[in-house]
Amino acid sequence: MLTRPVVWFTMGKMSSVNVQEAKTHLSRLLARVEAGEEIVISRYGKPIAKLVPAAETPARRIAGTWKGCLKIADDFDDEMPEGWLEPLEP
Repeated sequence: MLTRPVVWFTMGKMSSVNVQEAKTHLSRLLARVEAGEEIVISRYGKPIAKLVPAAETPARRIAGTWKGCLKIADDFDDEMPEGWLEPLEP
């Protein structure tokens, strides 16, 4: 029986493996991803997926955190006076 060697090629911090190799070595690949590496999974030489470290969930936002820190002028949505834009034009 002829077996093919596992071939991983690395481009900086990104490696590429084929689908069969990914299925066979998933645990090893996940360990490498945990270490920060990105791994592309290819089928017949065409990239089909990328294993990347999962993004951490951002901290939950709390309503009212900025209360009292911002002030919107009472005339915020009033119409601008005639000619206000002229000094800004070239």
